[in-house]
Amino acid sequence: MKKFSWIKLVVIVIITAPIWMWLAWCFTPKRKMVVATVDKTVLTADGQEHISLIWMLKHKRFTKTSTKLYQISDYFGFFPKDDQKYLVKGLERFSSSQLEQLSNDADMAFFTDTYGIYRQEWFAGKSQTERSGILYGGMSEQDLILLKNLKHQKKLIMMEFNDINSPTAPNVREEFEREFGVQWTGWIGRYFDSLDTTVNVELPKWLVRNYIRQRGAWPFKKSGIAFVSEKDQVVVLENETHLDTEVPFMVSNTQGQEEYGLPERIKYPYWFDILRYNPKINQVLSNHEIYANTKGQKELRAAGIPSRFPAVIIHKGEDYQFSYFAGDFSDNPIGMFSTYFKWIEYIAPWFVHDEAVSERNDFFWEVYSPLTGKILEDYYKEKVLTKPRIR
Repeated sequence: MKKFSWIKLVVIVIITAPIWMWLAWCFTPKRKMVVATVDKTVLTADGQEHISLIWMLKHKRFTKTSTKLYQISDYFGFFPKDDQKYLVKGLERFSSSQLEQLSNDADMAFFTDTYGIYRQEWFAGKSQTERSGILYGGMSEQDLILLKNLKHQKKLIMMEFNDINSPTAPNVREEFEREFGVQWTGWIGRYFDSLDTTVNVELPKWLVRNYIRQRGAWPFKKSGIAFVSEKDQVVVLENETHLDTEVPFMVSNTQGQEEYGLPERIKYPYWFDILRYNPKINQVLSNHEIYANTKGQKELRAAGIPSRFPAVIIHKGEDYQFSYFAGDFSDNPIGMFSTYFKWIEYIAPWFVHDEAVSERNDFFWEVYSPLTGKILEDYYKEKVLTKPRIR
């Protein structure tokens, strides 16, 4: 009789693991949770700005009906078509009664991006380095009515970077800020791995142009962080010249780490907005931190930009539930195929080796997945299962 081989067993387990993971996902019960997703910045049919949300809903078997899983096309906003054609299917077409009905039917809303689509990027080669005339974008009065209705009905609201920034009308923004206890300072920012205009083709031309108009020249060649105000004021902190650490970090407090599974520190080299919040209403789980040297701190102080500001703001109470991710959290290079495998979140991070996407991939698995997953799961168990729907 041959001896039992543990090596062969391990090999068999590894080879058959995807099958068992897929079967486990298939036999996980579906759970109906109606999510009203709004995305007004959809340049291509892959829905990059809300793909991470759809991944989470599908992976966790949340459904829009009793049987149908969520798809990329399940959102309100801008829908690109072939030959530079498009459809706009936002909440702006809804009457007051239709908005009321939607707020009754929906269990929650997730606004992933209201920045919108500009003519330059849509009609002139889809270049995102220029801005010229908006086609569609900004939080609308109808969007705000839905959000207020959901809050009144004690439902979950999730928001993200650029939902209340330009091109949202000031009166809509101000009403949202009063209603939900967050305030945009007027500044956004992003890290760039190169500020050299001859090297980095993704460096926005309008950003460089506005800086030259204000300062006379663009002298930067290294990596750095660019800040832009709603009035097109530009502040640039260059690595070594203004920064001790070139990349911003997202730093989570004890609650963020222990309750939501967030890492204590992780690089955050993407777009972010700089917000204030009312501590009597909301609490912060994580902050963005900029590590500027003396020269950089002087630049920040002169512009009124803090070096530490909220990254994740939440309100969790019996009255309503609310979260605001002050960054481009949902825009990740995640493929939908992986949704079909249970426990994939524990395995997938080890198999991505493409340096071009590795940081964004790490962010999805280490931040977006545990944070969004926890919020969705808690809300479903506490509210959706226990409270009758309003009809």
